[in-house]
Amino acid sequence: MTVRRPHRSPKRAPAVLTAGAAVLALAACGGGEGAGEGATDVTLQLNWYPYGEHAPFYYGVEEGIFEKHGIALSIEAGQGSAKTVQAVGQQRFDFGWADAPALLANIDEGVDVKSVGAFLQTTPSAVQVFADSGIAEPGDLAGRTIAVSAGDAPTTTFPMYLEAVGLAESDVEQQNLDPAGKNAAMMSGKVDGLIGFAHDQGPTIAATSGKEVDYLRYSDAGLNFFSNGLIAHSETIEGDPDLVERMVAATSEAFTAAQEAPEDAVAAMEGEDPQLPEADVLAEQWRQTVPLLHTENTEGRAPGHNAGEDWEQTVSVLAEAGLIDEAKPIEEYYDASFTTEGG
Repeated sequence: MTVRRPHRSPKRAPAVLTAGAAVLALAACGGGEGAGEGATDVTLQLNWYPYGEHAPFYYGVEEGIFEKHGIALSIEAGQGSAKTVQAVGQQRFDFGWADAPALLANIDEGVDVKSVGAFLQTTPSAVQVFADSGIAEPGDLAGRTIAVSAGDAPTTTFPMYLEAVGLAESDVEQQNLDPAGKNAAMMSGKVDGLIGFAHDQGPTIAATSGKEVDYLRYSDAGLNFFSNGLIAHSETIEGDPDLVERMVAATSEAFTAAQEAPEDAVAAMEGEDPQLPEADVLAEQWRQTVPLLHTENTEGRAPGHNAGEDWEQTVSVLAEAGLIDEAKPIEEYYDASFTTEGG
C-alpha cells in the first residue's frame, strides 16, 4: 500500500533558472497545469533510502518546481532498484527512480515498465579504497582483496573493468558481502577496498572513518553504462503522456536548480527520513553526482536528455556482462518521447 507524504508548500518563491535554452527545450515538453489548483497527486519511489543524489526531488518540491508543472509530488524511500522497478510494474507508484541494469533485467523478465529518461548517464561504479592503502592505480589491485556484492551491476561488470585495465579476474580476490558488510569490512581493514557507487558509499565511509577515500572509476577505464533515472509503467506512458511529459520536465528543471543552489538543495532534505546521512555527507554525495549527469554525447544539454548511442552502449555492456540475455533494440527499454531527444 502506498503511503503518501503530505505535499509540502513552497517555503519561498521558486528559484530563477539560468541554465539556458537546453533546459527550456526539455521543460517545454510539458505544459502542465497551473501551480496549486488542479495539481495531480503523483507518487515517486526512490531506488534507496534518501541520499545526496535525491536532493533535486526534495528541492523541487520545496521550490514549487513540481507544483509549477501541475504535480503534487510524494516521495517514498526504496529498498533497491529491482524492488522499485517491480513496484512500478505493479502500479503501486506512478514513477520510480531506478538503476538501468535492474530496469533492463526486469523488463526482460516481463515487467511492463520503461525508462522515460536516464539522469545518471556516467556510471558511479568504482573500486573505492583509502588513500593510504597503497592502491593508487588499477595495476595496484593485483593481489588485493576487494569486497563485492554478488549480482549487482558494479560486481557483475567488474571483470570487464579488470580486462579494460589489463588485469585478469584471478589477479584480485573478491569477498562477497552485503552492502553494509562491505563498508564495515573496508573500515576495519578486513578488505583492501570495495566495489560500489562512488557518489554514495565513498562520502559515507570517509565521514565515518575520518579517512580520505580514493576511487578507481570504471568510466575512467572507458567502461560506461547508464545508472539511475525515471521509469514509468507502460499504461502510464500510453494512457497519460501529458503527465509523463510534465514529470520529466519538472525533474529536469529540479536537477538544474539543485546544481545552481547545491547548499539549498541539500538543506531541503532535512528531516525527510530517519536514515538520512549528515548534511556534510549529503553535500558531498550531491557534489559527486553532478558530473554523472551527462556523457560526451549530452554535455551541455538539459539533465535527463538522452543520446541514442549512449543507450546502445548501455544495452551492449549489460548484455556482455550477462545482466541481460541479449542486446535488444533500445525501444524495448526506453521511450524517447519525453526528452529533447524524442521531442
